[in-house]
Amino acid sequence: MMTHNKTEKAFRCLFFACAFVLSIIACKKEDEMPVTGTDPVAVDYHQDAATQFVEADGAKYAYRVLGDKGGIPLVLVSPLAGGLDDWDPAITNGLAQQYKVVIFDNKGVGSSTGKTPSTIAEMAKDAVTFIKAMGYPKVNLMGFSMGGFVTQQIVLTEPALVNKIILTGTGPKGAEGLSKLPELLAATAGLSKDESFLRFGFTDSDASRNAGKAALARVNKRTVNRDVPLSQEASTAELTAVLAWAQPYPEALNELKAVTQPALIVDGDMDLPVPVINSVNMSKSITHSQLVVFPDAGHASFMQNPDKFVQYALDFLGK
Repeated sequence: MMTHNKTEKAFRCLFFACAFVLSIIACKKEDEMPVTGTDPVAVDYHQDAATQFVEADGAKYAYRVLGDKGGIPLVLVSPLAGGLDDWDPAITNGLAQQYKVVIFDNKGVGSSTGKTPSTIAEMAKDAVTFIKAMGYPKVNLMGFSMGGFVTQQIVLTEPALVNKIILTGTGPKGAEGLSKLPELLAATAGLSKDESFLRFGFTDSDASRNAGKAALARVNKRTVNRDVPLSQEASTAELTAVLAWAQPYPEALNELKAVTQPALIVDGDMDLPVPVINSVNMSKSITHSQLVVFPDAGHASFMQNPDKFVQYALDFLGK
């Protein structure tokens, strides 16, 4: 059994190394992280959207609505330790040009109240509770990493609620290579927060690292009414859920064959935490799927290629 200090240390490593912890990095002043890229979107919905709350199942869910488009909304499901301000504005703003984009903190996360569950299945139930509380009869879902785990669970257990899904940097239950996460974390010992983010989210090439620095700068840009960091209790619960999802589960790909919704699956060819083979395998199991693998890209491949990703996503959702 891990001691409290060891658990906390492991979580901190995972928080930064897997590119899930932009909320803490965001407290840096803008001049500490030079902007090496530009936000490709003219209208900055992400910077101005107000945080709102909806009550359901004894909890208050914090959320923001980006853009004012009609039709089926696109709900984004956050990665491990991610909150409202951990999404890349280049992504959210780009998507909000054509769709109503909804970002939210699941139960017990960030500004939301309640107790964060320690299983992906329970997280999916809470996300469904939020979606139904918002009055949405059908949604498109986009999940990043752990958010992709939750998205898969939702589409399997609440298929009538889901129109299309976008899965980025993620894998099926028992994903290949995910069980090696502790070894990957050990390899980041001694690295700074920013270096851990770049190491796991991007590759060693100058182009990829520069794109990672630009993504961090965009995420840090909002300075007013930012979301609050996760509590230690919520952080530990999420980490527990991810490690449980990593355990071998031979039936995962067979279960995904039941998914009839169209799926856009996106990954980098050098994803360390969730190797790209998982995206390939999911694309073979989900009948109506489209696979996009970005070259010279890691776990945060969609943040490295925001323009291309947004175009892929808009084309996919618009079909």
